[in-house]
Amino acid sequence: MSSAAARLTPVAWALLFVLGLLWGGSFFFARIAVQEIPPFTLVFLRLGLAALALHIYLHGRNGTYAILATHWRAFLVMGFLNNALPHTLIFFGQTEIGAGLASILNATTPIWTVIIANQWTSDEKLTGAKLAGCAAGLVGTCILIGPSTITDTAAPLWALLLPIGAAISYGIAGTYGKRFRGIPAPVTATGQLTASSLMILPVSLVADQPWTLAAPSAHVVMAIVALALLSTALAYLIFFRVLALAGATNASLVTLLIPPSAILLGVFFLGERLEWTDIAGMAVICAGLLLLDGRILRTRTTAT
Repeated sequence: MSSAAARLTPVAWALLFVLGLLWGGSFFFARIAVQEIPPFTLVFLRLGLAALALHIYLHGRNGTYAILATHWRAFLVMGFLNNALPHTLIFFGQTEIGAGLASILNATTPIWTVIIANQWTSDEKLTGAKLAGCAAGLVGTCILIGPSTITDTAAPLWALLLPIGAAISYGIAGTYGKRFRGIPAPVTATGQLTASSLMILPVSLVADQPWTLAAPSAHVVMAIVALALLSTALAYLIFFRVLALAGATNASLVTLLIPPSAILLGVFFLGERLEWTDIAGMAVICAGLLLLDGRILRTRTTAT
């Protein structure tokens, strides 16, 4: 993909805003559901229901089953990196931390994506602006992690590190997912969700024994449905479209838009507190992501 083709168009930006809202909501819905549903089972419900919904939506169109048969190995890899592993890490982390903090830590995804893409691709190389963006993003992450670790005794360090591990996995997945560029976005989303559902099912059965769990309450059921249909099925349709339009690094910028929506949902509906350190850390991360996008430097160069 050329440099011009990799830039975010107005259509791609609009899709990113919608995707940011949907994925921001995922932290809110997960924080509700994880109170009654164990993480592995919640991951399976999220992925399995989303995969089922997309199969119903496609009902074999666009050569779905032929593509799944020929690319099943790649879908397994993508499903593990983009769904099974990061969702599990985030959900385990959210047993101890709030939706807003989890989403902010996940906002380091572009930092890892640009580093990984520099090593694995020929069209998304690391530049000075990207390096500065990575440094700013990491500083912002340190601002967020440090105070939370010290002042919130209910949030152990491992719970703070799990969303960062998920962000690294997303970064690898974004770069790996470029190989699906020639496949329609709905088929790619269906393939990876189907693969990851089959992958996480035996883990859920062995680890959680879901048949022994009490029936979830109505609001948890609603959260699971919203998590599966809105924040997963619909969100991945949009994500793979953006990935095809703008590349891995630009697609990962969606995490810039996730924290505000997740934080506001957590504050208004979950009673979470918004600390000044959250605002400061997010501001520094946003500055880093804007540098990664390169728009500030391009504007200054044009003005000069």
